[in-house]
Amino acid sequence: MSRALLRSVLELRAPPTSTRIIRPTFALLPQHSRSFNSTTPIIEPALQPHVNNAPNPTEDQVRPLAFKKSHPTAPPTPIQDSVKNLLPFLVAQPGHYITIHIHGFPYLVQEGDQIRLPFRMPGVLPGDILRLNRASIIGSRDYTMKGAPHIDDRIFECRATVLGVESEPMRIKIKKKRRQRRMRQAKSKHRYTILRISELNIKNLEEVE
Repeated sequence: MSRALLRSVLELRAPPTSTRIIRPTFALLPQHSRSFNSTTPIIEPALQPHVNNAPNPTEDQVRPLAFKKSHPTAPPTPIQDSVKNLLPFLVAQPGHYITIHIHGFPYLVQEGDQIRLPFRMPGVLPGDILRLNRASIIGSRDYTMKGAPHIDDRIFECRATVLGVESEPMRIKIKKKRRQRRMRQAKSKHRYTILRISELNIKNLEEVE
């Protein structure tokens, strides 16, 4: 019998009360893993207000909901010199036209034209007069004024009268899928708002300033 086999037999016959050294499992972990839990947490001090800042009187009050405006009103900017020089020539010529923007849709109109909006404008009734203050182009026969992107609303006045609401006939469309017997009907009946440009006036420099 070899020595290695004899040594293994003697170890198996050893009494259970023999002391054996068992190394802990964390000793096999790398150095950064052993020191992870031993790091003390860092607690930052609470930020104190500056002594020069005044206290907020409405800190305990409930804040109202803020409604996002699609076109925030910008502060008035001074009129450029080129506009001041050529505006009298534009005002002197008749037959003005304007490209007005209503809910993001541009419309090239003159005074007396009718506009059929592709949607129902909320909050208006027949007979209401609307002030249209979003325009990108104002022109006449020989002169054209372009905005970047819009023209200052102090230069012109454009008003529209709500004539009423129209609706198209009911449309029914059959929707189905292949190899399926079930069908459904999609009904649609669009409504439109009719406007008439009742006033288009371009102001002089004296009226603007």
